[in-house]
Amino acid sequence: MLSRTDLRGGTRHAAQLRRALPRGGTDVDSVLGTVAPVVAAVRERGAIAALEFGQQFDGVTPESVQVPAQVLADALAAVDPSVRAALSESIRRVRIVHADQRRDAVRTQVAPGGTVTEKWVPVSRVGLYVPGGNAVYPSSVVMNVVPAQEAGVGSLVVASPPQASFGGWPHPTILAACALLGVDEVWAVGGAQAVALLTYGGVEDDGSVLDPVDLITGPGNIYVTAAKRLCRSVVGIDSEAGPTEIAILADAGADPVAVAADLISQAEHDVLAASVLVTDSTELADRVAAEVDRQVASTKHSDRVAAALAGPQSGIVLVDDLDHGIAVVDAYAAEHLEIQTQDAAAVAERITNAGAIFVGRYSPVSLGDYCAGSNHVLPTSGSARYSSGLSVQTFLRGLHIVDYDRAALADVADAVTTLADAEDLPAHGDAVRVRFADDRGDASASPGGPR
Repeated sequence: MLSRTDLRGGTRHAAQLRRALPRGGTDVDSVLGTVAPVVAAVRERGAIAALEFGQQFDGVTPESVQVPAQVLADALAAVDPSVRAALSESIRRVRIVHADQRRDAVRTQVAPGGTVTEKWVPVSRVGLYVPGGNAVYPSSVVMNVVPAQEAGVGSLVVASPPQASFGGWPHPTILAACALLGVDEVWAVGGAQAVALLTYGGVEDDGSVLDPVDLITGPGNIYVTAAKRLCRSVVGIDSEAGPTEIAILADAGADPVAVAADLISQAEHDVLAASVLVTDSTELADRVAAEVDRQVASTKHSDRVAAALAGPQSGIVLVDDLDHGIAVVDAYAAEHLEIQTQDAAAVAERITNAGAIFVGRYSPVSLGDYCAGSNHVLPTSGSARYSSGLSVQTFLRGLHIVDYDRAALADVADAVTTLADAEDLPAHGDAVRVRFADDRGDASASPGGPR
C-alpha cells in the first residue's frame, strides 16, 4: 500500500530532495474559473447569492444566514455531556498556551528625545471558517476562536456549511462549540460563497446586516482555498491550506504499531492526505508496512485511508542515517512532524522546518489535534519553510508610533535631507527643513529655497 522511495547514497541538497520526496497537493488554479463567478455574484448580490449557491452546492437553504441565538443555546444544551467536557478541556489547554503568546508594547529610545514604540492592535473583525465535508470539526472552532479571543479581537463570526440533516443549520456540535466559547454570531454558509460573503458582507431578507470582516482564517476544501486567493486583495487571510500531512522520522527502536496508527490517523481526513515515514531502518519500514495493511483493514474509513496511503503523496522514504533523515524532513517541511527516535527531544531541536513537532512516543499528532494546547491550524505543502501556524499573532497588527522632539529631529535632520536628495525626493527633505526655518532664515529653509 505504501510506496517506497530509496534515497540512500543520494543527494542531501534541498532542491533535489524536494523533487524526490512524495508530495501531493491540489491545483488551486484549476478551479479559479469555477469559483470566480461565485465570488463575483456574492460581491454584487450579497446574502441572496450566497444562499442560492448554498442550495445549488449543499442542497439546502437555511431560514437565514445568521443562526438564531436560540438554535445556538439549544445545541449546547443537547450536546453529549462527555463531548462538552472534552471540548471544555480542549479550550482550557489551548487558552493556556495562547494566553502566553500575547505581546506587550515595546518602547525603544533611538536617541535622546526620539522614541519608536511598537504597539500591538487586534484586527477589528474576523471571520473564522469551519468546514463540513468528511467529518465534523468542533476542534477547528476551538483552534480558530481561542487565539482570536486572546488577541482581543472584538468581533468574531464563525461560518460553517448548512446541513440538510439539521434543519439547514450547521452541525449542532459546531454550534455547541461556538456557544461554549461565547461566539454569538454564526453564519450558515459554506464553501466559496462563505468566503465571499465574509469578505463583502450583505443584507438578509429581513434587513439584518451581515458586516464584512477584515481577516478570514480556517481550513477548507480547494474551492474555499481558491476563494481566499481571489479575495485576499480585499481581506486578509491566514493561508492557502492544502490537504493535511504527517511525516514521521523514526529509527529502528520505534514502535511499528504506533507509527502505523499515526500514519493512518492523518490519512483518515481525506483521500489527498499525505502520510510519510522517513527511516534508516529497512526492518522498521517492513514492519510498519505490514502493520499499516493490518490496521487499515479494521479502521472505520478504510476506503478513504487506503486511497490516501496508496496515493503519490504518501510513502516510506529510506535514508542513510539520522543526519540524512533530518535533512530529508527539513526539505519536506511537514505540517505535522513526529520524532520517534532515540533522544527524540534532542533530534527535535535540530529541526528547522515544520508546522508543529511532536516529540517521542507519547506525543502523537492526534494529541495536537485536540488537547495538547498547541494550535492545529498549520502550514501545509512545504509552506512551513516560511510560515507559521495559527496563533495570537495572526490576529494582531504591529503599529509603530514615532515620537521625536525638536532636538532629536535636529540631530538627524542632515541625514534625512541628504538621503532625500540622494533619492531625488527633495520635498521629503523640505518637510524637515521647514521645521527649522526660524533657526536659519525663512529663505534658506522654505521649500524650493537654497540648499
